[in-house]
Amino acid sequence: MCRFLAYLGAPISMGALLYDPSDSIIKQSYAAREIEEPLNGDGFGVGWYHHDHSPEPAVFASVMPAWNNRNLRYLAPKVRSHCIAAHVRAASVGDVAEANCHPFHCKDRLLMHNGGVEQFHKIKRDLCNRLSQPMYDWVKGQTDSEHLFALMLDHLQAEKPTPDQVADGFEAMIADLEELMAKHGITEVAYLNMVYTDGRIAVGLRHTTDGSDPLTMYYSEGKKYVCEANVCRMVRGADRSERAALIVSEKLTDVADDFIEVPPQHFVLVDEDLSVKVRKVKRA
Repeated sequence: MCRFLAYLGAPISMGALLYDPSDSIIKQSYAAREIEEPLNGDGFGVGWYHHDHSPEPAVFASVMPAWNNRNLRYLAPKVRSHCIAAHVRAASVGDVAEANCHPFHCKDRLLMHNGGVEQFHKIKRDLCNRLSQPMYDWVKGQTDSEHLFALMLDHLQAEKPTPDQVADGFEAMIADLEELMAKHGITEVAYLNMVYTDGRIAVGLRHTTDGSDPLTMYYSEGKKYVCEANVCRMVRGADRSERAALIVSEKLTDVADDFIEVPPQHFVLVDEDLSVKVRKVKRA
């Protein structure tokens, strides 16, 4: 069912974020603790931003397991960024192929999914018929995730959206999905843990279409996230001039106060000033 993380804050070493925490996302690729299937070895992807060079992110993806990729191990300690998104994949819909690896990249936006839509093949044609020509052309892979993101991005027309506008786009996508599922007689629950970032803001969605318990999702906020002497933690303080925020599928450490559970059927919204709030998903 995959695992992901999204970070916004002061520039941090990709290596520290991906490898150093005691339950790092690299460890989650072979020993995830908060999901029934612990193995997420069907590829990985990581995206990061350097806005002094380009508004668009760099993306590195591979079908190799994240724990066994020498290039990622060499690259990660040498990259620092204020926004990093990483995903390890357990394939459901779609082949094990780079085109199906998250994060998916559209212009200045990165998108990741932990979950799935059962019997997606039944609604795929109708869903594609709802896409604009540019978003239909954008889809390169086979996954339910990428198609749902194309649908969401068609609803998200703002060039520099606020977190609430992104949440509105997700809600419109959910309404379309539920309509298509009902039309084609799909009664199985769809699991929709998703993350959007454009390097300025981030939005996480923790949702199921039937209101049952979604997969796990947490957020963390504070002054900065640091990894020193193999100990990683969120540093807190009254000074609001320096902020950091994380959205994760699974806690990166066992520090009790560092990670707060996103309520079921809610968004977590990280604004440009790195303030964090939660918002309930509106049902159609």
